[in-house]
Amino acid sequence: MGEQNSPTTGTPGGKRQFRIWRGDAGGGELTDYQVEVNEGEVVLDVIHRLQATDAPDLACRWNCKAGKCGSCSMEINGKPRLGCMTRMSTFGDDETVTVTPLRTFPIIRDLVTDVSFNYDKARETPAFAPPADVAPGDYRMQQVDVERSQEFRKCIECFLCQTVCHVIRDHEENKHAFAGPRYFIRAAELDMHPLDTRGDRKEYAQAEQGLGFCNITKCCTEVCPEHIKITDNAIIPMKERVVDRRYDPLVWLGNKIFRRGQVPQTSVTSSPHGGAVHSSAEHGGVHSHAGGSHDPQAEAQAQQGVNWHREVPRPTAPPVDDNGKLPLTELTFDRAAAPSPFGDDVTFPIPPEHLNFAHPKQDEQY
Repeated sequence: MGEQNSPTTGTPGGKRQFRIWRGDAGGGELTDYQVEVNEGEVVLDVIHRLQATDAPDLACRWNCKAGKCGSCSMEINGKPRLGCMTRMSTFGDDETVTVTPLRTFPIIRDLVTDVSFNYDKARETPAFAPPADVAPGDYRMQQVDVERSQEFRKCIECFLCQTVCHVIRDHEENKHAFAGPRYFIRAAELDMHPLDTRGDRKEYAQAEQGLGFCNITKCCTEVCPEHIKITDNAIIPMKERVVDRRYDPLVWLGNKIFRRGQVPQTSVTSSPHGGAVHSSAEHGGVHSHAGGSHDPQAEAQAQQGVNWHREVPRPTAPPVDDNGKLPLTELTFDRAAAPSPFGDDVTFPIPPEHLNFAHPKQDEQY
């Protein structure tokens, strides 16, 4: 029989303290376990041993056990990680290893969460649109174009970037208007693709995927097991393209003269209820610069400052007359074509209650 060694990481027969969340959608609690840990094992190995010994009803999702399927996503000591890629040797000998489910998504049972939100967002993302006059077998790309977007194809859809993103992690109400880092890199990949014929990827990302919500904290990049530079190589370039389109003075003038921007005001977006897009001339409303919503209430809210509880204005069609022409007031309007997210004529510093993030003094009364 093998000799029993002292309980330290990497020695056969060593016991380690685990604290695992047990429960379902109705509630649960952290349960303590003493589990044997052997040399070279990962957290998922220990969970499997725990299932075989003390907790046969412990629910845990996994598949390949090789860091390529993304199934065993969980939070280990508070950080989103893959259970099969987190070695026990990275923890101290006397450190308690706490394992909890992904916090951003609804609990199904124990360590298993409902990640269907991500698949809904995937279905909403416009697919690759190849050129109509080129047969699939005749697609040709330069190697440099392949390399630009190949990085984003490494995504294993573990959704660690999605669960760590504070835009939806801390604000459930943002989920309907925010696609998350996973689908920002998808939008960037297709926007960089030389054979993709859709020219509105960046506009769609801004108008429908909530690109403007991201404030590039790079937490998504930090947790990516495939080491994709999500922020630097995808989100920031997409933001730069959107800003170039919206704030460049020459583009602004061209938008004023011709059709007031690309697709965000027309075919990309639809009304919140799925109906057709209508111009403000049909409604008789004012031309709002609070995101192009044509909603006086949204305009007033935008002037007061943007906060998380305000419904995101939906861009609509440009205000044209019955003949499809822009009114003269559009060319002489005294504001920029694209508004500041804080509203016009705002003074700095901005009051904490008007900020878009959890300010340390958010709840203080002034």
